[in-house]
Amino acid sequence: MRSFFKIFLASFLALLVFALVGILIIFAIVASVTSDNKPYIGSKGILVVDLTKEYKEQKSESPLNTLRGNPDENVPGLYDVVRMIAFAKSDSSIKGIYIKSDDNANGFAASEELRNALADFKKSKKFIIAFGDVISQKAYYVASVADRLYCNPKGTVDWRGLESTLFFLKGTLEKLEIEPQIFYAGKFKSATEPLRAYQMTEPNRLQTSVYLNDLYSRILLSAAEKSELDTGRLHKLANTGLVQTASEAVRFHLIDGLRYDDEVKSEIIKNIKIGRDDKINFISLGKYAKAVDFTPNGGGRIAIIYAEGEITDGKGKDGVIGSDEYRNLIRKVRLDKNIKAIVFRVNSPGGSALASEEIWREISIAKKEKPVVVSFGDVAASGGYYISCNADSIFAEPNTITGSIGVFGIIPNMKKFFNNKLGITFDGVKTGPFADMPSASRPLNTAEKQFIQNSIDTIYTTFKSRVAEGRKLSLSVVDSIAQGRVWTGQRAVQIGLVDKLGNINDAVACAARMSNQKEYTLREYPEKRNFIEDLLKNYKEDVKAETIKEEIGEEQYNILQQMKNIKSMIAVPQARLPFELSIR
Repeated sequence: MRSFFKIFLASFLALLVFALVGILIIFAIVASVTSDNKPYIGSKGILVVDLTKEYKEQKSESPLNTLRGNPDENVPGLYDVVRMIAFAKSDSSIKGIYIKSDDNANGFAASEELRNALADFKKSKKFIIAFGDVISQKAYYVASVADRLYCNPKGTVDWRGLESTLFFLKGTLEKLEIEPQIFYAGKFKSATEPLRAYQMTEPNRLQTSVYLNDLYSRILLSAAEKSELDTGRLHKLANTGLVQTASEAVRFHLIDGLRYDDEVKSEIIKNIKIGRDDKINFISLGKYAKAVDFTPNGGGRIAIIYAEGEITDGKGKDGVIGSDEYRNLIRKVRLDKNIKAIVFRVNSPGGSALASEEIWREISIAKKEKPVVVSFGDVAASGGYYISCNADSIFAEPNTITGSIGVFGIIPNMKKFFNNKLGITFDGVKTGPFADMPSASRPLNTAEKQFIQNSIDTIYTTFKSRVAEGRKLSLSVVDSIAQGRVWTGQRAVQIGLVDKLGNINDAVACAARMSNQKEYTLREYPEKRNFIEDLLKNYKEDVKAETIKEEIGEEQYNILQQMKNIKSMIAVPQARLPFELSIR
């Protein structure tokens, strides 16, 4: 017995010591994360803009990066990046910008904002150098603004034009004997095409061709500025495949030269006049964000509400616009007397029609009490446009994807799949002929199909009326530009869906003018959680996502997410874009 107690006490003591050490480590991490000490950035700094990182609307601070000792890997939000580049113009510690331009993880509108911010930085007469081993077209679009753009001598510059490919599941569903009973309003509403067609319908092919060429024209214009070739010549280079190597890209003046990484670094060393063997003071955007105060401060307050992701009913989660959360958030900002105006930043392909209506309602109420200005990001379409259409003013980038005013619903009939593939049958009792509607275990009858189509048509009519009211257009005009059709921001201005071309800075300036504020402080929502809250909420999800991506690859992971999206759409009327806008 004495031996047992000795072992028990020793084990208990070891466990207690282990727990105390663990607690001390956690407190040390929290103390380092929450410390107000700003990192020292030194002199002769080179700000690094890495295009391979996705700059979402709000900063992405992964607890994993902090636990691994890599807080600089946390990625600032897009507006943070734009403001930091502007701040760096007059920051004597920053001597230039280095753009990593192998690829570009950002959308076309975000790329436009980055490019414009970099073009403005050049007014300071500080240098911008861009370099990539394999430069994609979207990376080129941003990097071409640099004073000097270099490529690895054995690398490539992609110059082929843009393409968009959809994958279609109709044949797969037929083999599985699953009937996707589909209901939609709007002849261009292509979100259900992968389930009901073997290839693109002509209306969808038309709208895709138009907006793809609109996006491509922006790339051609940027290349024309760089190469001093006209856009027609540049288009011909892509169509004839004359740019296959980095050397050919130099020949046609798409880039400024061929360099290896060490040669680019040597040029930077020469520019900032340090010793040949001295280390270049590269400063990540994550570190710079913690080191400098780049946000305005003074006067009244303007709220920026970021709405990024799909629109869902209920509370939602990170990266999703939940109707309950955003309804309460907009209401909170509306009732705050210190906040004089609202900027609603929308980057969403849409989602639940009912959730979109609820958010639209709250924006409409807020508009009666203080100015509401909307700024569109990469995508503000279908439900994303629904929640925005009643604002006082709407800004978009020329290559924002917007419109898609239409509605659809999906109810699968899986009777034959269950019966013939799995051997499962169903039977039950109901008090009326429609009590089990909708059901995946049987097909809808004629009356039920009519019920659902009527519901879709009613939602579509409401959607169009919201647009007509908010944009001060007649219903007939809205009907002619609706039909589920996708538009670029440039065309959206021409047809009245958007007021002005501009970025989030322009939207903030507009909100300041409308609320008569020359000086203001920005309050950003949703408010960021502290480290412990973030760790408890996101650690498990981060690890799970990283593990799955590592096992099956990024592309397969994206397909998996699309399949999950399909499941979430079943039996819920949707105001949203096609499953995935894949453009490369």
